[in-house]
Amino acid sequence: MESAMSDKVRINLQVSPELNNILEGIAESSSATKTDVIRQALALVKIAHDAKRNGKHIGLVADSSKLDTEIVGLL
Repeated sequence: MESAMSDKVRINLQVSPELNNILEGIAESSSATKTDVIRQALALVKIAHDAKRNGKHIGLVADSSKLDTEIVGLL
């Protein structure tokens, strides 16, 4: 049986210093790695992308009966 690591693909990612600082801040405040943050971000983008393709909208709510902010411009 092969290890789980052999099922992964390594990529190199170049980001601006500002984006790296944001990434490090999220990782630190979440007790996660930068890789974990990027994986979760991609999972959220996939959810948003699939929802948009199905005619749904993405937003933020404090109260489930009221949309506070609609997120637009995602892929």
